[in-house]
Amino acid sequence: MKETRLILQEAKAAAPLLARFGTEEKNRALLAMADALIAAEEDILAANAEDMNAAEGKISPVMLDRLKLTSERIAGMADGIREVAALPDPARVLERIERPNGLVIEKTAVPMGVIAIIYESRPNVTSDAAALALKAGSACVLRGGKEAFRSAAAIVRALREGLKAVGFPEAAVSVVEDTSRASAKELMTAVGYVDLLIPRGGAGLIRACVEEAKVPCIQTGTGICHVYVDSPCDLSMALRIVENAKTSRPSVCNAEEVLLVHRDVAGEFLPELKKRLVDQRAAEGKIPVELRLDPEAAKLIPGTPAGDQDFDTEFLDYILAVKMVDSVEQAVSHIAAHSTGHSESILTSSDEHAAFFTKAVDSAAVYVNASTRFTDGGEFGLGCEMGISTQKLHARGPMGLGELMSYKYVIHGNGQIR
Repeated sequence: MKETRLILQEAKAAAPLLARFGTEEKNRALLAMADALIAAEEDILAANAEDMNAAEGKISPVMLDRLKLTSERIAGMADGIREVAALPDPARVLERIERPNGLVIEKTAVPMGVIAIIYESRPNVTSDAAALALKAGSACVLRGGKEAFRSAAAIVRALREGLKAVGFPEAAVSVVEDTSRASAKELMTAVGYVDLLIPRGGAGLIRACVEEAKVPCIQTGTGICHVYVDSPCDLSMALRIVENAKTSRPSVCNAEEVLLVHRDVAGEFLPELKKRLVDQRAAEGKIPVELRLDPEAAKLIPGTPAGDQDFDTEFLDYILAVKMVDSVEQAVSHIAAHSTGHSESILTSSDEHAAFFTKAVDSAAVYVNASTRFTDGGEFGLGCEMGISTQKLHARGPMGLGELMSYKYVIHGNGQIR
């Protein structure tokens, strides 16, 4: 097993080389990485099958779905890399200032250097992160969870083959071979080697990184996402959106966890919701959604009584906490008290209520009449993403290429002194 310290040293040595590559060279490397991923499909699927077998019975079915790779998902990963290649190069002059003394000052986007990512059982993050970091001119060091290690290692082997084919340093993309907590701690404290640390995972991982990291760290991911059904509202539209936000992929951070319903529409909406998410899904052989109801909602439909923590839990499962509110103001107050600052949506026919909601809710993504499931770099036109930042500095929301850059000032003169 290669020591994490050596992996970091190699990435640090590769970073200055990567920073000097131009747009065409980086794009050529990305396309070679995508082709290499497809060529290695058989090896990647075999490694993933080992991960799946080892995780069976140890993690939930929805988390197993996050871990699973198929030919279609690998093709999607390769397409994601190609989409990143097609994006504009983020290394550019951001602002140009000409001073009265003749100095020309250019605020210029530059690579971070070495970006480390700690993530859990999402093998596709491996290729997404590698592609974004490379296009941004940085080396990346990937530390996946033990459940997905074989899959991540196979993906990185393929990506490095692509890099080698076009003369790029293979250390541009590395995977940490030690899956113990010690390696995560080593990345968090790798001052002088890691320029930016991005954790992608559950609340425990995020908290550990924020509390223990000595390198710059982005707080990401935990998504207690709310959907508020207002009065007035198109309830048929609301049913479609709530169903999508909760059930299309409940294991991801942009899935809905809490539903707030205005009292004036609850009597009509909640019985239809139960029919849609519980009864119909059970009849179709799908996993029904467990509705955890506050006392007011429980008077209208049967379900599980909501516990003390249900409005502060990222379920990542077919569970939805439901609360009745009296106004858009009360909905906003609830969100302010319980949200993790990820994504919230108002479903309403009132422009006034929509305007109030979007101004008053302080989250990275605030929707009007749309599903929270769109909070994603690809859906936002950023290519794939490095993660969803729920903090305010230096990045917020889906982290695309622009958020993976730093900047410096380049000043051109002709003899000026001060």
